[in-house]
Amino acid sequence: MAEIAFTKVRLPFGWLGNMSPHHIMFMDLRWPTAEHLFQALRYSSDDEARELIRAQKSPMMAKMEAKRYIGRQVVAARSEADVANMRMVLKLKLEQHPELKAQLKATGDATIIEDCSARANHSGLFWGAAMDYDTAKWRGQNTLGLLWMELRAGL
Repeated sequence: MAEIAFTKVRLPFGWLGNMSPHHIMFMDLRWPTAEHLFQALRYSSDDEARELIRAQKSPMMAKMEAKRYIGRQVVAARSEADVANMRMVLKLKLEQHPELKAQLKATGDATIIEDCSARANHSGLFWGAAMDYDTAKWRGQNTLGLLWMELRAGL
């Protein structure tokens, strides 16, 4: 079975990542990237952290800004609610960027994997998977890849 492993935005299939330059409209606000919105959704709608995250110039800066307020999160990282938020963000990204919907359909039945081999930590192995070069197999939950495949099946 074919596999699509994505990493950096500039590489093939980089649009599958949350840091791709595809803005998202949510609650009448423009979020620069999926990463901005996803990180902000871990905070209550009236928490100033949301706006501070949205205002960041890059998705990595948004991620770092979100970490500054981690004690105020109302949605725990890697929780069921966090996964539900990610699913919603990905749906919005597809709905608002029809070209991405076509690109997702074009992946056919390939297994989609967020390649976190360079950062095989708890978060990386939850959202993605790392290649075990000794066994030539992926290890990790690959939640982001699974969500993309779930959305693709619904198209």
